[in-house]
Amino acid sequence: MTEDLSSAPTTSTTDDGYDLVVVANRLPVDHTVQPDGTTTWRRAPGGLVTAIAPLMEADEGAWVGWAGAADVEHEPFDASGIRCVPVTLSAGEVERYYEGFSNDTLWPLYHDVIAPPKYHRAWWDTYQEVNERFARAAADVAAPGGVVWVQDYQLQLVPAILRRLRPDLRIGFFNHIPFPPVELFAQLPWRSQVLEGLLGADVVGFQRTADAANFLRAVRRLTARTTRRHHVVVPDADGGTREVRAGAFPISIDASSFDALARTPEVQARAREIRHELGDPEVIMLGVDRLDYTKGIRHRIKAFGELVEDGTVDVSSVTLVQVASPSRENVGAYMQLREEVEGLVGRINGEVADFGHTAVHYMHHSYPAEEMAALCCAADVMLVTSLRDGMNLVAKEYVAARSDESGVLVLSEFTGAADELARGALLCNPHDIDGLKATMMRAASMPRREMRTRMRRLRKQVLENDVALWSRTFLDVVRGTSTHADTSLEERHPDSYANVSGAPA
Repeated sequence: MTEDLSSAPTTSTTDDGYDLVVVANRLPVDHTVQPDGTTTWRRAPGGLVTAIAPLMEADEGAWVGWAGAADVEHEPFDASGIRCVPVTLSAGEVERYYEGFSNDTLWPLYHDVIAPPKYHRAWWDTYQEVNERFARAAADVAAPGGVVWVQDYQLQLVPAILRRLRPDLRIGFFNHIPFPPVELFAQLPWRSQVLEGLLGADVVGFQRTADAANFLRAVRRLTARTTRRHHVVVPDADGGTREVRAGAFPISIDASSFDALARTPEVQARAREIRHELGDPEVIMLGVDRLDYTKGIRHRIKAFGELVEDGTVDVSSVTLVQVASPSRENVGAYMQLREEVEGLVGRINGEVADFGHTAVHYMHHSYPAEEMAALCCAADVMLVTSLRDGMNLVAKEYVAARSDESGVLVLSEFTGAADELARGALLCNPHDIDGLKATMMRAASMPRREMRTRMRRLRKQVLENDVALWSRTFLDVVRGTSTHADTSLEERHPDSYANVSGAPA
């Protein structure tokens, strides 16, 4: 869907504002400047947009976010039934707030310090300034008593700022990435400010129960706030107190739509074509990731390379396809990762490939949804070997695409998806290369009957718990019409609640 900005409605926000406002780092649309100077807008890819856009369209909500280009100002505009409220960022702010503090400080810290976080006071200063700008933009367009849903680690200070500006609002925050153990989170010089920022929300949501427990433990250890099971007691503007709920709300995909896409004749034909282009191997193993050091790409390629080198796998019958979408290419750690991955692929292929058969097919670019569905249909084994992952929606897309109940999902136990998909997937520890190799071979040789049993379980879980259910559930809790966050957290993670009185742990 493409919309010409010049023809989009330019009416101002209604006097009462919007009952539902989403605040995210990026708008749900990407802009392109045509040769004639016209700006067009296209629905942005990604799970968050897919999850929330239908709700926004139905409720005529507003979405506050950055348009994606530095030093470019846009007036609010309408696209696909959503009021888009752009926040302008300068090139320096993008460098310090986004590439710096968000992705070179918070991202590695929240992903178990797989790469060392960097702590720069100038980055923190800009992070505060940008969060204030996002919060003010949301405050300006939210209706009295409306709901504001803040998304992800780039905007952790927004809830408290918004609470100060608009105490009448219901505020939800959802963290799409892991929340680290307190022993790691405590390294952050501005740990208290971040926690107080999050506690401006009425509901703080996480992918996993363990993440919610980590957050509550950090609150107990690093603030003076009192916790009661999975609630935090904080002072309100009237001199009384209010309670902030912390809970697990695992995100999903638009499973029925991806299932339908994968069933189309065009995608099925493309899947057969892919297998033929790869030399019609007996087994295709597939990895699909952003090129990120948290995804375990090097570990899976190393494991596959060893299987080929030691003769366990013959490249004429088994091949690995690795799609690595470009990611944060201006951040040094990502540039280094790309060099390492491409060097590893080149070495393996140079040593073991023969005429007509390549061990590892590596693609460093993105694909449209139709091609991704075809790859999922073509692959016999999906390898999700993340070292740390909030959820991993690729695993769920693979399951949704397997309507014939074939295929095997190899899934890292360090993904959020492992909590939901453990009964059907083959779980692995990607740090254990020998164990990973054994799991890959088990997947490649799994009997058809076991494969169907496992995939049937996976499809039931993914199709019944889709992204629409996720967004409805979370918003119902924020609005106070559901008690979802009050159930099962202690039961599912009892060790995290050994000390909930507010005394030092």
